[in-house]
Amino acid sequence: MSRQVLQGTSPSDQLGSKFLAKTTSIMELSRSSLSIVEAIKERYVKLRWFGLGAISLSVALIIMDSTIVAVAVPSVIDDLGLNTTEVQWIQEIYTLIFAALLLVWGRVADRVGRRRILILGLLVFLLSSALCAMATSGLWLISARAVQGIGGSMILPTTLSLLNANFRGKERTIAFAVWGSTIGGMAALGPIIGGWLTTTYSWNWAFLINVPLGLLAAAGILWFVAESREQDSGKLDDYLGALLSVVGFGALAFGLIEGRHYGWWRASSDAPFAIFGLSPIPWTFVLALAALIGFIFLEKSRATARRSVLLDISLFDIPSFARGNITALTVSLGEFGLILSLPIWFQNVLGLSAFQSGLALVPLAIGSFVASGAVSALAKSLPAVRMVQLGVGLEILSVATLAMVIRTDTPTWLTSAILFVYGIGVGFATAQLTQVVLADVPVQRSGQAASTQSTARQVGSALGIAILGTALFTTLKNSTQAQVESLVAHYPQLQGAVDSVTTSAGGTIAALAAHAETAPIADAARTALTQGVSVASWIAAGALILGLLTSFRLQPRLNHELSDSELPASAPRSTSHEEPLDG
Repeated sequence: MSRQVLQGTSPSDQLGSKFLAKTTSIMELSRSSLSIVEAIKERYVKLRWFGLGAISLSVALIIMDSTIVAVAVPSVIDDLGLNTTEVQWIQEIYTLIFAALLLVWGRVADRVGRRRILILGLLVFLLSSALCAMATSGLWLISARAVQGIGGSMILPTTLSLLNANFRGKERTIAFAVWGSTIGGMAALGPIIGGWLTTTYSWNWAFLINVPLGLLAAAGILWFVAESREQDSGKLDDYLGALLSVVGFGALAFGLIEGRHYGWWRASSDAPFAIFGLSPIPWTFVLALAALIGFIFLEKSRATARRSVLLDISLFDIPSFARGNITALTVSLGEFGLILSLPIWFQNVLGLSAFQSGLALVPLAIGSFVASGAVSALAKSLPAVRMVQLGVGLEILSVATLAMVIRTDTPTWLTSAILFVYGIGVGFATAQLTQVVLADVPVQRSGQAASTQSTARQVGSALGIAILGTALFTTLKNSTQAQVESLVAHYPQLQGAVDSVTTSAGGTIAALAAHAETAPIADAARTALTQGVSVASWIAAGALILGLLTSFRLQPRLNHELSDSELPASAPRSTSHEEPLDG
């Protein structure tokens, strides 16, 4: 009957009927597709807290690895027969590569997918960790550590931008608290894990532990975390900008790390070369300055021409972002006051083993996790900026207290109490400062914003190593020399023993104490190293006070759904839509 009706209609009516049927089919398919998309979105929303666990595990890997390696180095030296230059580069090549590539990977993640880059970074990191574990020479290990730096630079900014894209409101405050406490906690727990693995098994396991943990993190990211990317039809072709940023930040990190070894101005005996009597460091800083200035002008020029950029400079027109990065840099500088100096003091003054030294840092981790648990309760009545100020205030109190009370016989219960309070401060300040910095940044720019914030922290950390390390070891050298001046005047042959204290960062104190003729040098070195920790702590407190003062200018709206019309006049606009919750 229907066929007869169809045959009795005109060709145009038949065509219309077919079109209507096809349109209806397409609409039904579209509704079905939308239902699937909505189901996927709902699934990720329900599982977002498991996703937070996977993201936290990802960042824990890179923090734990850096502290584990420091503990494992003595065993690596014995096994592979490394020289001092190789030992130095095992630890520093990672930092250089990591700092140089943060900005690049943050921008790439915005375009190709933050989850995708995070998973790729985890795979690179765990594969390079396996290569580190299989190393049979210094060159092999250094090369594998360089690849680890590439993986690490892909992980850190993407964890931040994924949190920024997948959490909202008070939930974001809690998410950042967990993220920040993970950093503080793993910085303290890493030496314990590294000491146990190295002592119980071998140094190889200090690297191999990353493989199962990395696979677990990658699986969790795939299953629990929604993809997030900026949808833009433009081509990301800012290759010169990428080169200038890598050269600029890489040279800056190199100069800050190597200044103490090569000489900040005049070339030391360790410097590989000298130009007009100057060490490589001033020239490195000139290169860094030139590259970064060129980078800024290039990015402004490309933005004016409406071409793709690696970093949207107009992000710094957002007050909370610009001021927050300054605060992050100064706070990161100060936070190294305890992390850098206390492990050295525990081992070389109190005579603790590497494992015992790690245990002595556990209160820091406990305090950090306590702060994480308190954030959800405080978030109802205390804004994120006030949490930052509370945290930095506790850090200042802890570091200043340490500077005042530390002696060669200071009991570990007292340092434990100081570290516990310090850990609470880190738990509040680190995470919530990150949230404040990213608070008013449009989600579609969160990758480059997160990588900029991470770079600011890395520069601050490098400054902390340079300034506080120089203060610590200069005090160690000068104070030891002054205390034993009369002894060395009578026995010039002991000058070598005095010099060994500085070159070993106090590592020869135990050996010197075992012999009657050098025991006075060991006593002087213990006193000098304790004085150095005090001096470094006072400087750290000063940097933290500066960070606290700058934090009073932070007034983010903490509204992550800002429209373009609500942003500052020169702030970055959305040229595309964000895709926060697709599978």
